[in-house]
Amino acid sequence: MRDLENRSTPLLVVDLPIFESNLTTMSQSLPGLSLRPHVKAFKSTSVAKRLFAAGHTAFCCATIKEVEGMVSAGLADDLLLANEVLDTRRLGSVIADGAHVTVAVDSVETIDAASRGGVKNVLIDVNVGLRRCGCTVPQAGRLADYARGNGLNIRGVMGYEGHLMMMQDREKQADEVRISMEALLAAHQDVGGPIISAGGTGTFELNTWATEIQAGSYLFMDTHYGKSGLPFQQCLSVLARVISIAEDRSWAVVDAGSKALGMDHGNPTVYGGIVAFCSDEHTTLYPEKGQRQVPWAIGDLIHLSPAHVDPTVSKHPEILAVRGNKVIEEWLVDLRDW
Repeated sequence: MRDLENRSTPLLVVDLPIFESNLTTMSQSLPGLSLRPHVKAFKSTSVAKRLFAAGHTAFCCATIKEVEGMVSAGLADDLLLANEVLDTRRLGSVIADGAHVTVAVDSVETIDAASRGGVKNVLIDVNVGLRRCGCTVPQAGRLADYARGNGLNIRGVMGYEGHLMMMQDREKQADEVRISMEALLAAHQDVGGPIISAGGTGTFELNTWATEIQAGSYLFMDTHYGKSGLPFQQCLSVLARVISIAEDRSWAVVDAGSKALGMDHGNPTVYGGIVAFCSDEHTTLYPEKGQRQVPWAIGDLIHLSPAHVDPTVSKHPEILAVRGNKVIEEWLVDLRDW
């Protein structure tokens, strides 16, 4: 294996010891099936196999491509597609081959689509405050009855309190999670089934009502989640190289920009400087506050810490797992696309 110095940039890298610590911390808190890791955070079957080995054999997927890739990797024990889809033919194909796939539904139309495509298992998706997908609480039981009437198996309910993930006031956050889960439990009374699926990295400790938590970002973390005081450390970064420095050393430019970073939660951060702005293929860095010159030289390698891990991962073909400057493993990001 080559070290990082000899590789072309930009690169997506993970500090392997911190990654392993994050994995262990969550597995101790939510062992086995109490955690349904969300594949969208890492989009790699290599990472999924590490989670499987840690006892997490059920996974949450965001796209049909993720489902198909997990099935191809032999990780098909219990896959939940936690998004509504209107064309389930590809899912029907993997189910026919023996994969165990459940799909979230929130309307007559999505139930009909599941039935047409060969899907047998569904969760009723309930809106618990995010205002994204999900039916109302009064609708949930009626939809479950309709689905059963169409020959589908109802495994339970799902409700994602995503609007609460980043709340800084933990006491208020806990109270809001309780309110969201009271709504989900009310729906579950009408729906039935063994599963109450909810939660994420930001509420994994607070959500004690769900039977399984859909967390994924905890493995890598990002600067957005880093403000939440969670027991996980950021270990994923985009490695870039300094390619230009102003004559007076008042700024430097590296060879990674918005095409290598998820920017929806803001700019990345950098140790030893300030991110001024990101262009398509470049990021301009200023000196730290109180300093007049940047500390780097042309050719230096710099770690940019992304604000949002999920879209950052999806922009790269592989993740390099490193210990220090040494590449230990290479994880293909083989679950990208749709």
